[in-house]
Amino acid sequence: MTGRAVDIRAAALALFAERGYQATTMADIGAALGIRGPSLYKHVGSKQELLAQIMIATMDALLDGHRAAVSGCDDVAERLRRATEAHVRFHARHRLEAFVGTREIRSLEEPHRAGVLDRRACYEGKFREIVADGVRQGRFKVASAKLTSYAILDLGMGVPVWYREDGELTEDQLVYQYGDFALRLAGARGY
Repeated sequence: MTGRAVDIRAAALALFAERGYQATTMADIGAALGIRGPSLYKHVGSKQELLAQIMIATMDALLDGHRAAVSGCDDVAERLRRATEAHVRFHARHRLEAFVGTREIRSLEEPHRAGVLDRRACYEGKFREIVADGVRQGRFKVASAKLTSYAILDLGMGVPVWYREDGELTEDQLVYQYGDFALRLAGARGY
């Protein structure tokens, strides 16, 4: 992606987060960059394409972060902690992407919507798999691995609303505490 395309995507992300996708025009995105709206079409096909790029990149980053976090870790409780910490850290660092990714799924058109929903299902499935593994091993105790995985994911999704780098908690304190919360939700022994 060229430097101009990166700038366009960043401006679109900021405006989608501030105003919403529907209320943002290509002219608005161009104005944020100091260029005319029609000039954007040299770099991007449409506003819908920008939204799809943002949301697909967000989900791909979450999936990559999850893989890296749990790679080489055999202990199920540690895998859940690492996965949760990666999830929360992403949401603390990428508040706009998280906000747009949650709020604007309704604005995505096909086939982009299906692609993002498939990635979301895959991501949730990775958490559910860890919880189910912990139940099978007798390390976790939950009524529903699916419900528990949704609750753990919700922990991270709320972070962009309130977390600030200059707040009471450092990022590391935040993610560690949320790792503890996830283990408690999973009924891990000792938590």
